[in-house]
Amino acid sequence: MRFSNAEKRFLRDNEVGKLATIGPDKIPHVVPVCYVYNAEGFWVATDYGTRKYRNLLKNDGVALLIDVGSYSNRGILIQGGAKIIEEGPEFRKIYSVFFKKFDWVRADPWKEKEAPFIRIVPMRKVGWGL
Repeated sequence: MRFSNAEKRFLRDNEVGKLATIGPDKIPHVVPVCYVYNAEGFWVATDYGTRKYRNLLKNDGVALLIDVGSYSNRGILIQGGAKIIEEGPEFRKIYSVFFKKFDWVRADPWKEKEAPFIRIVPMRKVGWGL
């Protein structure tokens, strides 16, 4: 998935979005999340006991909305699949990024297999006002 320079800048300048997953009842579940974006993709931290984690075990389809401004006059919607990352080199690499970026990670650090990351694999995008 290619993003324009304006979209890349917008994604790097923001850190909170809304993540939608689909529950076993086929009803969307949407929650605010902190995310990290780089050229390799998007990552979201979660816990094993969350509804979004349980939903992803059954259906890997996700949507991530990052929007700002009155009436969301600027934003981007990313739709795609998700992969759960619990350990290994990718976990350690993205954990390091989260640790540097977010105070809440430094205040309550965790290790591999204590809490996973969700890697979002973009398949479609829609942007506006960028």
